[in-house]
Amino acid sequence: MVIGLAADGEVSLPTLDLADGPLVVVIGSEGNGLSRLVAENCDQLVSIPMANQLESLNAGVAASVTLYAIAQARA
Repeated sequence: MVIGLAADGEVSLPTLDLADGPLVVVIGSEGNGLSRLVAENCDQLVSIPMANQLESLNAGVAASVTLYAIAQARA
């Protein structure tokens, strides 16, 4: 499965089934996020829930949060 991280992703990271199977995580650029073409080729666009006062996470933090969630699901 190929997932792309997007602020407006239709699936929330905590609800995504990450327990098994091959997985590719695509992270967009700091300013523009995923390009349209890349987003269209992802199986699912995933958002990371955040407190209201946060607008977004930088790419490195978003990657870290996502990889941690995957590791926890597969432990």
